[in-house]
Amino acid sequence: MDEANPWRHMKNAPRDGSRILVTVRPTEQGPAEIDVAYWSRADQFGIEGWRSADSHPGQIIGYADPELKCWMPLPAPNAGGADIPAPWEGEDAEELYGSGI
Repeated sequence: MDEANPWRHMKNAPRDGSRILVTVRPTEQGPAEIDVAYWSRADQFGIEGWRSADSHPGQIIGYADPELKCWMPLPAPNAGGADIPAPWEGEDAEELYGSGI
């Protein structure tokens, strides 16, 4: 994993229910932001897809695939407290995939 850029393309995100950090794309309503999300199978709350309940207590947020730009694993907990990473502000897929060389 590239330590300078830990963000990864969403197509490689785990779909096993584990929680990950995601960059939510900027919209007309606001700039890009970070959220904690997980892949959920279809249930009484809706069809399968990316959801978040950690950042908005009492609400389950559903994200469409195009809304999420990239992901990274949750940072390991430590006594000093981890800094929250900044949202990925680079260009889309090309930079996330790397040069391929």
